[in-house]
Amino acid sequence: MSSSALLVMDVQQAVVDLVDDGSSGYLPRLRRAIDGARAAGMPVIYVVIALRPGFPEVGTRNRALAAIARDGLYVEGAPGTAIHPEVAPRPGDVVVTKRRASAFSGSDLDVVLRARGIDSLVLAGIATSAVVLSTVCQANDLDFGLTVLSDACLDPDPEVHRVLVERLFPQWADVTAVDDWVEAIAPH
Repeated sequence: MSSSALLVMDVQQAVVDLVDDGSSGYLPRLRRAIDGARAAGMPVIYVVIALRPGFPEVGTRNRALAAIARDGLYVEGAPGTAIHPEVAPRPGDVVVTKRRASAFSGSDLDVVLRARGIDSLVLAGIATSAVVLSTVCQANDLDFGLTVLSDACLDPDPEVHRVLVERLFPQWADVTAVDDWVEAIAPH
C-alpha cells in the first residue's frame, strides 16, 4: 500500500512576487490541492529555500544559486523566505529547508519521508524549471512514486513549463491537473 504526501515547494513570498502577478489563479489552485490533500488525510509538507548569511553553501560555479545570492532575497529569516500567506502551513505541518534547487539537496526531506513511511510524492511549486524539475529527477532516482500537479506548478517561462509538463515529466511521473487529482483522492 502506497503512502503519499503533497510537497508544496518554494511557494515563498519573494518567489511568488517574482513570478505571479495574481492573474494566473495559481495560489487559489494550489490552495485547492492543499485542502484536497488534507481532506484525504494526506500529509502536506512544505519545502523552502533559505541560504545562510554570507552564503557559505553557494559555489561560484553554480550560476543559479550565485544569482540568488547576489539578489540577497533568500537569506534565512528574510521576509521573502516566508511561505506565502495564502497557502501557509498549519501548526504542526512539516517545513523543510533546502539549500539547493532539489527539495532533497541540503535538506532532511528524505529522512522525514522515510520516517513517515511515505513512498509516493505529489509535487507542486515554483518554478517548474527549478525546484520541480530538480525534485522530479532526484525523487525518481530515489524510487519514489511521482505525481506532478501541472497547474499547481508555475514557471516564469510558460513555454518551458509546457514542455516540462507535457513532454519530460510524463516519462517519470503521472501528470494531472489539480481538479482531477482532488476528485480522484476525495473520500467517497
